[in-house]
Amino acid sequence: MPTVKVDGVEIEVPQGATVLQACELAGKEIPRFCYHERLSIAGNCRMCLVEVKPGPPKPQASCALPAADKQEIFTNSPMVKNAREGIMEFLLINHPLDCPICDQGGECDLQDQSIAYGRGHSRYDENKRAVTEKYMGPIVKTVMTRCIQCTRCIRFAEEVSGVEEIGAIYRGEDMQITSYLENAVKSELSGNVVDLCPVGALTSKPYAFEARPWELRKTLTIDVMDAVGTNIRLDSRGRQVLRCVPRINEDVNEEWATDKTRHAIDGLVRRRLDRPYVRVNGKLQPASWDEAFAAIVAVNAGSSVAAIAGDLVDCETMYAAKALLAKLGSTLLEGRQTGMAYDTSSLAAVNFNTTIAGTEDADAILLVGTNLRWEAPLVNTRVRKAIKKGAKVFAIGPETDLTYKVEWLGDDLALLGALPDGVTKAFEGATKPMVIVGGAAMKGGHGAALALVETLGLIKDGWNGFNVVHMAASRMGGLMLGYAQKGGIADVMGAKLGFFLGADEVDYTQFAGFKVYIGHHGDKGAAAADVVLPGVTYAEKSGTWVNLEGRVQRGERAVFAPGDAREDWTILRALSEAMGATLSFDSLAGLREAMYAAVPALRDQALVRFDWQVPANDTKGEGTLAGYPIKDFYLTNAICRASPTMQRCSAELLHGEDFAEAAE
Repeated sequence: MPTVKVDGVEIEVPQGATVLQACELAGKEIPRFCYHERLSIAGNCRMCLVEVKPGPPKPQASCALPAADKQEIFTNSPMVKNAREGIMEFLLINHPLDCPICDQGGECDLQDQSIAYGRGHSRYDENKRAVTEKYMGPIVKTVMTRCIQCTRCIRFAEEVSGVEEIGAIYRGEDMQITSYLENAVKSELSGNVVDLCPVGALTSKPYAFEARPWELRKTLTIDVMDAVGTNIRLDSRGRQVLRCVPRINEDVNEEWATDKTRHAIDGLVRRRLDRPYVRVNGKLQPASWDEAFAAIVAVNAGSSVAAIAGDLVDCETMYAAKALLAKLGSTLLEGRQTGMAYDTSSLAAVNFNTTIAGTEDADAILLVGTNLRWEAPLVNTRVRKAIKKGAKVFAIGPETDLTYKVEWLGDDLALLGALPDGVTKAFEGATKPMVIVGGAAMKGGHGAALALVETLGLIKDGWNGFNVVHMAASRMGGLMLGYAQKGGIADVMGAKLGFFLGADEVDYTQFAGFKVYIGHHGDKGAAAADVVLPGVTYAEKSGTWVNLEGRVQRGERAVFAPGDAREDWTILRALSEAMGATLSFDSLAGLREAMYAAVPALRDQALVRFDWQVPANDTKGEGTLAGYPIKDFYLTNAICRASPTMQRCSAELLHGEDFAEAAE
C-alpha cells in the first residue's frame, strides 16, 4: 500500500486511492462540487485543488490524481488557499443572488463552501448570464441559471438510474444541462438528482417553497412503498410530513430512494379515515368506537375469524391480530392478499438470500418472472453494478426495459427445466451465480426455480444464489409471524368475520362474511367494509418491518394521526376486551416482548439467516407469463393513490398525458 504524507502526517492508503481519498483518510476536509463517491470522476469543478510534491509547481485536482508512494500533499498552503478562492470566485461569477428564495438555502454546498473557502467579495461586475428553465417532469424543479455544470445529474442518469435522458448542450460559457428534448425524465429514481445537486439548480418540485430545513423535525424511519426497506428520514412541521429523504445504509439502499418513496408523502394527509364507520342499510355511517365494537361483537363468529394483512403493515400490528385470533381459537392468517399461494414451509426458499448488497458480486444472473425495475428499483441498481463488473443477465418473462442489456429467453416457465446451452455454460463458469424469482413466477415456477439450486450450482461456500423478490413491505415479517395458508387467501375467504389490516388489494367480492377494515385511507378496503376502524400510516407509529432479504428494521413515529385514528395494535387491544378475549399486553413495549418471545428473530435489528431447506415441490415449470404483478409503478397502494404527485407521475410518465406549464 502506498505511503503518503498529508500536511506532515504520514499514512498508508489503499492501492488505487486518489489524493482526495488519502486526504480524507488523514482527517482533512477537501471541498468539492463535481466529485461524488458513487459516481465516476469528472474533475471539472476544480474546487478540490491541493499542492502535491513531487509534481508541477501548481495546484492539482485531488479527485482525479492517484495517490502514489512517497507523495507529499498540502491541503492548506497559501497556494491552495489562493487557488480555492479563485475557483470559488469563478463559480460565483454567474450564480444569481437567489439564496433568500432558493429551496436549497440552509443545506447548500455552494453556500457552505463559499463561506469557508471564498474571498468574501467578487471583483466581477459584468452582467450575469441567464439560462432558460428546463422541464424535467413532475418531480424535479429546475432553475438552471444557478447551475455550475458539475455534471453530477448527468452521471447519475447514465451510471445509476440507467435512463440516459439528462445531458449537456453547447460549450464553454453557453453550456446548459437539460433533459432530452426538454421532456420529463422517465426514471423511477429521478428525485435523487435533487440530493446530488450541490446548488439550487435542481430542487424538489412538490416541496418547492414549503419549508426551510431548520423549521423541520427530523425522524428516522423505514420506507414501506416496496419490500427493499429503504432507510429514510421524514421531515415534518406540526402534524404534517413535508419531505422524505433517504438515509445512508450501504447494505440496503446506499443513499438512494425511489420517487415513490420520496413523494407519496403528500398522500398521507388526503383521503384519510379519521373516525369509525358502520354500514347501516348498505351505507357507511359515522359511529363511535363503542358502536363500531358492538357491531363486531354482534357477529358472534366464534372461531371462524380470519386476519388478512395488507402490504404496508408493521409486525406489531400483525402480531396483535394473530394474538387476538389465537384467543378466539383461529389460525386463519394470510398476508398474500392478491392471491399468491406458494410453499412457505422453508422461509429460506422465499427469501432474498444473496442479500441486496451481495447482488453486486454476482457474475451470472437469471431473472424469472420479475420486472425488477418496478418491483425493487434499488435491487435493480445493484444488478447494473454487477453488469459493470462483467456479469451476464438472462431473463424469462415478457420483454421490458430494465435499463441494462438482458438476453430474453421467452415467457414460458417450462424453460426452467430446459435452459438454453448459452445460459448453462454461463452458469457453469460462474463463481457467484444468482437466480431472482419474481411474483409472476411464484405460482407455476417456484418449485422449478428451486430445482435450479442443484442444476445451476447456486449454493457454494458462503454464497446462496437463490432469491425471491417480494413487493410488499409487510411480506417477510408476515411470513415469519405465520401469515400464510397452504392455499393462499382462498383458504380464509370462508370465515364469518374478517379483519382486513390495511388490505386494499383483496378481491372483496369473494369474502361473504362480516368485513372489518382497520386502515388509514378511504380506499378499496374501506369501501367494501361493514365496519371501518381508523388506523395510522407508517409515519404515525413506531413499528418493525422485515425487508425482502430478512433484515429486521425499526421506524419511529414522525407525526400524530388525524381525528380519532389510533395505532392499529391499540385498536385490536381495545377490541379484544370488547370481545371477551382480552390480550395480555397493554403497551407497545409489552406487545414487543410478547412478539419477541413468539419470534425471537424479530428482537434484534439485524439480518436474519434462515436455515436452507428445499420444500418438496413439483419441479416442473408450468404456465406462460402474460405480465408482471405491478401494472402501475406509481399507484401500488392506498397512500400512493391518494397522492396528487403520484397521480400526476402515473398520468404523465406512464400514460403520456400532457401537462401545461405556467409561464413564469
